[in-house]
Amino acid sequence: MLIILAVVAGSLIGLSLGALGGGGSILAVPVLVYLLGQSAAQATTGSLVVVGVTSVIGAVTAYRAGNVLVGRGVAFGVTAIGGAVVGGRVSTLVPDTVLMGAFALLMVVVGGLMAWRQLRHPRRLADRPALDDPIITFTPAFACACPRALKVLVTATVVGLLTGFLGVGGGFLVVPSLILALALPIRYATGTSLVVITITSTAALAVRAGSGASPAWNAVLMLTIVSALAAVAGARVATRVKSAHLSAAFTVLVLGVAAYTAVRSVPALL
Repeated sequence: MLIILAVVAGSLIGLSLGALGGGGSILAVPVLVYLLGQSAAQATTGSLVVVGVTSVIGAVTAYRAGNVLVGRGVAFGVTAIGGAVVGGRVSTLVPDTVLMGAFALLMVVVGGLMAWRQLRHPRRLADRPALDDPIITFTPAFACACPRALKVLVTATVVGLLTGFLGVGGGFLVVPSLILALALPIRYATGTSLVVITITSTAALAVRAGSGASPAWNAVLMLTIVSALAAVAGARVATRVKSAHLSAAFTVLVLGVAAYTAVRSVPALL
């Protein structure tokens, strides 16, 4: 029964990453801990494998559909590497109870933000920069849209920290950042975010290598395969189903898992 639930969860992870560009990875850690019996340290490491491989496959599928701006994704991802390295190192020094408590808090915050985005009025597009507006130019004269540059730097660093510390892709931050700071339309932002998640997950996993938090690879491999196949389907679904409907359904799921994770992890901290 637990294996069936894990397969279902893997499908949801892949569908969310492929269709929405984020959100699904936040389910990987609870699945590995509560369904597949991993420790928090093992789960946050294994989650990086699941998320990284799934993001690569989803990015390739989205690229073939014309929904990825590789240059912008690589630039954002490289900026986030510093945060991923720091987060990965700190995570090896923190007890499992603290990791899961922090993860429960993150899930509540993410679920709340996703719900808020579902309920708020759409942001006026007139306030956004144009897609081709550069942040920094060197010719014919140096110019810098510094507020946008600072927004990208701060958000990329936070994404990297979350990826390294908790083993999540951070797509729930990457997608809106690509929309607001780099002026990407939603269909480009969801696809391009997969490039960012691939880079940050790889950096964080490299830092964790040799830390002793080796996951049970059979469980990780199963979850990765299911999630990767679902990501291909999710990337194709993104072109046919309204993202608002997918996001609303996933918000409910995240809030439910957040409540369960909090009930299981918070008492251990007290």
